[in-house]
Amino acid sequence: SVLNHVLLHQTVIGLEAKKQFAKIGEYPDMVFAPCGGGSNFAGIAFPFFADKAAGKNVRLVAVEPTSCPTLTRGVYAYDFGDASGYTPLMLMYTLGHDFMPPSIHAGGLRYHGDSPLVSQLCKEGLVEALAVPQLATFEAGVQFARTEGIIPAPESSHAIRACIDEALRCK
Repeated sequence: SVLNHVLLHQTVIGLEAKKQFAKIGEYPDMVFAPCGGGSNFAGIAFPFFADKAAGKNVRLVAVEPTSCPTLTRGVYAYDFGDASGYTPLMLMYTLGHDFMPPSIHAGGLRYHGDSPLVSQLCKEGLVEALAVPQLATFEAGVQFARTEGIIPAPESSHAIRACIDEALRCK
């Protein structure tokens, strides 16, 4: 999910979200998404990034697990996209292609690196990254399920945790 064409394909999600906001005459102050390799985050955030680049005030926040903190604790370097070292080197935030993350419930967020596109935007300070612990994400997922009647995926619960924390900070 770290290759550019995958990220760009996923932007259909963000394009749809922008249309839904436009239909109700609203625009988000912040966009949160879970981030492992970057396709989920890019899918929702990249269409909003075009507006940000044009001067619109919107925060784009990639949320990763503390057990695999690629953007928040990794190094910006050339690394392989796979553990075996067969892919071409990519400039990205990485924990090292031989990094073995612990088993966590959010399997989709257990990747040693982040896409070159997301990494570059993070490096330039155009998107933000934060890491949240697994137990806190589960608590957020339960709260969301009880409130909204929808059980979120463990990956999505990372973004939900960050949203809840931000709402409490703004209180």
